[in-house]
Amino acid sequence: MIPRYSRPEMAAIWSPESRFRIWFEIEAHATTALANIGVVPKEAADTVWEKGRDAVFDVARIDAIEAVTKHDVIAFLTHLAEIVGPEARFVHQGMTSSDVLDTCLNVQLTKAADILIADLDALLAALKRRAFEHKLTPTIGRSHGIHAEPVTFGLKLAQAYAEFDRAKDRLVAARKEVATCAISGAVGTFANIDPRVEEYVAEQMGLVPEPVSTQVIPRDRHAMFFATLGVIASSMERLATEVRHLQRTEVLEAEEFFSEGQKGSSAMPHKRNPVLTENITGLARMVRGYVTPALENVALWHERDISHSSVERMIGPDATVTLDFALARMTGVIDKLLIYPATMQKNLDKLGGLVHSQRVLLALTQGGLSREDSYRLVQRNAMPVWRGEGDFLTLLKADPEVIAVLKPEQIEECFDLGYHLKHVDTIFSRVFGAA
Repeated sequence: MIPRYSRPEMAAIWSPESRFRIWFEIEAHATTALANIGVVPKEAADTVWEKGRDAVFDVARIDAIEAVTKHDVIAFLTHLAEIVGPEARFVHQGMTSSDVLDTCLNVQLTKAADILIADLDALLAALKRRAFEHKLTPTIGRSHGIHAEPVTFGLKLAQAYAEFDRAKDRLVAARKEVATCAISGAVGTFANIDPRVEEYVAEQMGLVPEPVSTQVIPRDRHAMFFATLGVIASSMERLATEVRHLQRTEVLEAEEFFSEGQKGSSAMPHKRNPVLTENITGLARMVRGYVTPALENVALWHERDISHSSVERMIGPDATVTLDFALARMTGVIDKLLIYPATMQKNLDKLGGLVHSQRVLLALTQGGLSREDSYRLVQRNAMPVWRGEGDFLTLLKADPEVIAVLKPEQIEECFDLGYHLKHVDTIFSRVFGAA
């Protein structure tokens, strides 16, 4: 997590100050729950809240204590006792460190998920707006990087919209799956703490009780969360790669916005490079890189070990902060994307009508020729055009075997661009709804 690729709201979730504030709330709510069932004095629980609610936890002081204790939760509890006073002896009754750490992590992940879901909403809004703007803007579809048949630029963006809409659904599900709380004590048996405490803390923290925890919350939940982030990153890279290809000089159908005063190269003043989408591509690699460690965290020893702990201290902040930044950047790219319909039409026409070859093939088969003979005739006339030797429509009209099956006007009809766009409304209604 570095400032260059961080946004303040997401980064704040992972700050030491935020972490210690969440730890306090978990401990204070647990103390209140213990007071409610008569295990600790109500006055003690009230004092914890009164003295801790507005307290500023001294990160340097906690770090200094941890340097001696070699235990972060004990260091925090020691510092909390310095603030609260004698009543602090009733804090952490029957709890274990994992109760605090795991519940806190899940609070942080759900808060991070809420930001990421909002990020996806913003990206979806930008994609939808630009998709409808270019709903019927014809462009060439490519397979293997080679001209195939006409599509519209709006369809390209509608595809991306549908993909990120699925991404949002997955993230909502992953957020729900990771939003659990464990206040179950050593090895998760509730031997020294009543299950009602867990239920109370979970409700207060916006979580649900973990059905069965060993001493830690099972890490398959977290693996799914980070895997979901990885899939979102891959979808972003797909869209970023499309923009990068379209911005190539030989294509130049779309281009990242280039602001006044922006410089593309330290050496070549003419350059306008797709630096934002290249950056997104790199950030996507990083987010995906955090998935494997999350998967490997699932297998812990017996009821608990801490091999997952160091991993999560890194991947929790880094994956969410990086994805947040990348999503915001992607939204900006789409929102300001420069789109060149005239160049799209020029590229459509570049192969002299070859993009209509399939329709000619189908017309010949419907005219009575076998598919094999139809393919042979179309390809025979297509290959010279591919080499720059003539126009596809002209060659077809001059081929005696073709005109023996199709009249000139039937051949011309096969070159109607609108034919390829007749179901755009159907696709849009599937993606965006009938409205």
